[in-house]
This record gives sequence, structure tokens and C-alpha cells, in this order.
Amino acid sequence: MLNLYIHLLLIELWGNVLDIASFLGIVSGISLIVAAIFMGSGFDIFINVPGIMIVLGGTVAATLTTFQLRDVFAAFKAALFVFTERKQDPNDMVFTMVDLSALTRRQGIVALSKIDIESDFLKKVCNLIADGTKEELMRDTMNIEIESMKQRHFIIQDVFRKMAVYSPSFGMMGTLIGLIQMLTELSNPATVGPAMGVALLTTFYGMLLSTLIFNPIAGKLKARTILEVMNLEIIFEGAISILQDNNPIHVYEKLSSYIPAKLRRPMHQKVLRQKFA
Repeated sequence: MLNLYIHLLLIELWGNVLDIASFLGIVSGISLIVAAIFMGSGFDIFINVPGIMIVLGGTVAATLTTFQLRDVFAAFKAALFVFTERKQDPNDMVFTMVDLSALTRRQGIVALSKIDIESDFLKKVCNLIADGTKEELMRDTMNIEIESMKQRHFIIQDVFRKMAVYSPSFGMMGTLIGLIQMLTELSNPATVGPAMGVALLTTFYGMLLSTLIFNPIAGKLKARTILEVMNLEIIFEGAISILQDNNPIHVYEKLSSYIPAKLRRPMHQKVLRQKFA
């Protein structure tokens, strides 16, 4: 039983550092491919430096031509973030808004301007409420903020989607280069087989990068965007509820509707957290 507890604790601690599903996906994918290669003819014949240069260099060059340099850097920074930062549980945001609702009912909306909040979006919302902003202006401001975030995230995702398209194309280009070089040596039949293998390697590199790296990263970024949008919408509706002076219990019932029933964290009337007190 102790071993099981330690195992579960290690999994939880590791989950705080790295997205465990992503880690397992990358490791298992690479391991299976490498194992299949070793079970065949060995790993050495799958190393071709010129082919790697064509695929990686061409993909990077095409990506830099398509996007601004800052967008490419932002994409790789976001990829690192999404694989190393723990996902924010929407339940936490629901209870945060419930706490803020309870605080405003006790101390008034001005109290929101004095609390310390990490989220820039939530801090902005609290300041707008504390300043007595009208509901219509609040809705417009928050809608613009959410749509702007979606656009920024779309560009970041699109960087990896484009790289997933470019890498197989440059792999095929490398194959064509290899075939041209091979055809110039047809007078020597002994070189045709090895030259064909080298020519096909660039297609392999391109497909590997596209299928195992770039497309999964784009998908992971999209999933994280959906989660972030959900959290922002919870803040959005929670802010409107605070403006309408809703009961914290009603706020909880409203906001928890964003979360699937099986994943909702239950709340009892007498268990209101007081972290903003």
C-alpha cells in the first residue's frame, strides 16, 4: 500500500512539471520507431546529414518566410509552456469567482481593487467592476479580450500547422534531389540501391517531423487554447454575476455548468473559501 501511495505521489508531482500525456506520447512514439528500426537493419543507415539539413533547414526557412520572426519565437515558447506547465483546472476558476462574489457581498465592489491576483485578465475585470463599469461596456471589453487571445493563439498554432505541411514537402524535395544524383550514376549498378535508400530518407524525416512532432504540438496548443477560453468565459460570466449581485451559490451553479458533471467539484453552502478575506 505504501508503494502504491508513493507511486501516485510521484505521478502527481511529475504532472505538475510536465504534461504526462504528451510525455508518454512522444516517448512511446519515438521508442516504437527506434525499436522497429533496430529490429530491421540497424540505426546507422537512417542517419543522413544532408537529408536532415534539407528537411529541417527548408522547413525553418519556409516558416520564417511565412511568419514574422516574433511569431515563430512566440510559437516555440508557447510549445515549451504547454508541455511544462500544469493545466489550470476550470474548477479553480469557478471557486475563485465564487469567492469574489462572496467578497463583494460582504465588503462591496470596491474591495476588488485591493486584492492581489496573478491573472491579468481577472485583474482587469476586477478593476472594471470596482470602477463601477456598466454591464454593456464590461461585456464589450471582455469579448474583445477573448477574441484577441483566440487570434494570437491561432497564429501560434498555425506556425506548427504550416511546419507540418512544409516538412513532408521538403522531404520529397530531398528525395527528388537524391534521385537526380542517383540517375547520374546508373552506369554503376552497385550504387543504385544505397543511393535510392538515401534519397528516400528525406521523405522519412519529413513525415516523422510532421506526424510525431509538428501536428501533435499544434493539436496540444489548440486543446490548451480551448481550456483557456473556457476559463476566460467563466471569468466573464462570473463578472456579470457579480455586477448583478448574485448569491455565491447561484454563481457556483451558473459557472459550474461550463464543466462536465462528472468533473465538477461539489460545493456546499457552508464551505465558502475565504482566501480573499
